Amino acid sequence: MTPSTDAPPSAVVAVLTYRRPDDLAALLPELVAQAVRAEADGRRAGVLVVDNDPDAGARALVEGVAAGAPVQVRYAHEPTPGIAAARNRALDEAGADLLVFIDDDERPVAGWLDHLLRQQAATGAAAVVGPVVSRFAVEPDAWVAAGDFFARRRPATGTRVDVAATNNLLLDVAVVDRLGLRFDERFGLSGGSDTLFTRQLTASGAAMLWCDEALVVDEVPAARVTRGWVLRRALRSGNSWSRTSLALAGSPAQRFVVRVRLLPVALVRLLGGGARAAAGAVLRSRTHQAKGARTAARGLGVLTGAFGSAYVEYRRPTAG
Repeated sequence: MTPSTDAPPSAVVAVLTYRRPDDLAALLPELVAQAVRAEADGRRAGVLVVDNDPDAGARALVEGVAAGAPVQVRYAHEPTPGIAAARNRALDEAGADLLVFIDDDERPVAGWLDHLLRQQAATGAAAVVGPVVSRFAVEPDAWVAAGDFFARRRPATGTRVDVAATNNLLLDVAVVDRLGLRFDERFGLSGGSDTLFTRQLTASGAAMLWCDEALVVDEVPAARVTRGWVLRRALRSGNSWSRTSLALAGSPAQRFVVRVRLLPVALVRLLGGGARAAAGAVLRSRTHQAKGARTAARGLGVLTGAFGSAYVEYRRPTAG
């Protein structure tokens, strides 16, 4: 929608959380400060925490912050397991013109929210995406660093993009409602519901624009800089791409065509990446070994996703 000239659209920053009290406690004051700055510009702004913990473990923390905050800080409990359900709860609870997603293990830089809001106001875009850079609790080993596993794209501000995650994403709620978009809960524990959602958004013709100044920092714990973790994430990325591509297909015939197209892509990545990794081992090149392994893992993900297998990244603990 085109923003009103009478008053700036209202905004709410939504953070989804699942049993990360330390991260949430560090992030919330920063989000409150960002919302205060937005309100200084005459915009109604607030913060929404969606807690996906069945035990509602974040409630006391959020209510404590809310009690002393100069802007509205709200708590919503979404017990249905999976990040897609939490994202949908954020849509339902937004109560604002613009909904901005950020992860609980991220930290926004000064002016982050202001940059997103200004980009949307200047363009009327249905969505605005900002960059994410990593800050490591421990430095990745040389193999992980050589593979560029944490490198992310950084196009110029104003570039139109086709797909995004919800780790730094502004949405025009009216456009989302008009299109009837929801996060697909079939992807709730595997990841990829944000990939599918934004692909559906842009496939409708809605504009999603990059804002390179709206930066957030991803706090990466030591457990996520291992070779095993980064390769599993690469596999999940390929798996999600295949599965969302199939979900976008409208009929069995179209899904067959998608599978036919995905198969050579998967094989080229799997075999080509494996060959590069093997050559790297012979040449003693960490770069070729790591980047080849990354490409092969993505190819394996594309292949498994094309034939219906889902890699469940956000697996929940089971009782017993």
